[in-house]
Amino acid sequence: MPRLLRALRGAVVIREDTSEEVASQVEALLRESFARNGVATEDLVSILFTATDDIHSAFPAQAARQRLGLGDVPLLCARELNIEGALPGVIRMLAHFYTDRARHEIEHVYLGSATALRPDLDV
Repeated sequence: MPRLLRALRGAVVIREDTSEEVASQVEALLRESFARNGVATEDLVSILFTATDDIHSAFPAQAARQRLGLGDVPLLCARELNIEGALPGVIRMLAHFYTDRARHEIEHVYLGSATALRPDLDV
């Protein structure tokens, strides 16, 4: 089977808005997502991060560069929509990567209380 471009979703919720908490949660999310899906750094095309309005301490992309050495992978941060009643402290990611896995074999990763964001997934 040829290697195809796929997308991988995931999210974490930070407990407090500190640069260390953002960095450790982003690292945990990416390491778990890559491990479950067999993603190597060379497979990555790009990663988009979003964060809720209450996160001000650090850029998730900076954590990915520093903690996982993703300096040569295009990374982008954006603001999540500010929806009334939405879960606070959320960092989401959308990673594009090459793989030989079928779309239905991709395992999206929602850690901790972020599992509430996707109750339809067995995460």
